Amino acid sequence: MMISARNVFEGKIENVEVGAIMASVKIKIESPELITAIITTESVEKLNLKEGDTVSAIIKSTEIIVAKE
Repeated sequence: MMISARNVFEGKIENVEVGAIMASVKIKIESPELITAIITTESVEKLNLKEGDTVSAIIKSTEIIVAKE
């Protein structure tokens, strides 16, 4: 996947909490840091996100976009 964004962090999903409309996805990146992305439940289902998946956290301004190949 090619993307123009410069703030891309690879990591593994540590936890997914799905609500009726929104979901919280915690992504463990290489350092001891943890990024939390608040995305729609529809996106979690569409990407089939689950604990242990390797994903990219793409940060643009005040948003975190989660990508999975």
